[in-house]
Amino acid sequence: MGPLSQPFGSVDTPSLDPNYSFKGEFTKYTVIAVAAASKPAVEITQQGESLSIQTSTSVRTTYVSFTVGESFNETTVDGRPCTSFPKWETDRKITCEQTLQKGEGPETSWTRELTNDGQMILVTGDVVCTRVYERD
Repeated sequence: MGPLSQPFGSVDTPSLDPNYSFKGEFTKYTVIAVAAASKPAVEITQQGESLSIQTSTSVRTTYVSFTVGESFNETTVDGRPCTSFPKWETDRKITCEQTLQKGEGPETSWTRELTNDGQMILVTGDVVCTRVYERD
């Protein structure tokens, strides 16, 4: 059984679309966005279960690389160190729970889903902010 068909924990991994790669530009928010984050571009590259996500705005560029099913250290959007655990929810949707490494604050998470009509939908946190990106 290859890495794309092995279960993670007690949840079976879905049959994966072999191409989760995505490159596109932001098209809309479901909440009002700050000017600094307007029109971000995102690029996701995939090699097996390993994904790299680069998000660029006119103010900054962020980059994260991880393997689905393995925890990794990163920083929340507001700068708090956390441990993140990404997992496949479906063959087109990844969810990631983030646990703060120290201190208190709101729980954070994100979900990225590729749609059949060429969009990527990013949902972040309990106070939901949804970004929709159109494929280039």
